[in-house]
Amino acid sequence: MPLPLFELSPAAQRAWLSERLSRPPPESAIGLSDGFRLPGREGAPTPAAVLVPLVNRPEGLHVLLTQRSAQLGDHAGQISFPGGRVEPEDVDLAHAALREASEEIGLDPARVEILGELAHYETVTGYRVAPVVGWIEPPLSLSPDPLEVSDVFEVPLVYLLNPAHQQRHFRMLGALRRDYWAIPYGERYIWGATAAMLMILDRTLRCDG
Repeated sequence: MPLPLFELSPAAQRAWLSERLSRPPPESAIGLSDGFRLPGREGAPTPAAVLVPLVNRPEGLHVLLTQRSAQLGDHAGQISFPGGRVEPEDVDLAHAALREASEEIGLDPARVEILGELAHYETVTGYRVAPVVGWIEPPLSLSPDPLEVSDVFEVPLVYLLNPAHQQRHFRMLGALRRDYWAIPYGERYIWGATAAMLMILDRTLRCDG
């Protein structure tokens, strides 16, 4: 089913997204987490937040994503949203997401209009992640931290929300089967937590309830 979002003007898109995100998350967007933890990552999850940045390009909305540095301990080299753990100085989850985006890619928090928050996602590494959706008007001036980020790129939102591009795969970890979402994009492979949070966004925006 085509989303009405892509038939609207940018101003109407912003209002439509804000209204959808103000609703309680639909049942279909809850519980998409992996359902297990990696060994040594058991226990209470660590609060974290990521920014889901929607960039208002003339050709349509784009999602800004990062390629994580190969030097990182968790999810090295994977595609992700800018974000990280919530720190004591963060006044709320949106503040945490904006602070982390500023530290990772040099995104000025003043350039981001927060539209709302998606259902949370628990990672295999023990984080409970709040995806915070933000609207960004170009131009963008970014300065990625090379210790955390190896690349920053954008993908059209209409591509990511196309069911034809959303795939379900699995891997065997010993005797344990891990099912996960993936959205390949050219030479990029968006999978795991990032793809799952994009699925949460997709299901949230498609819900008419």
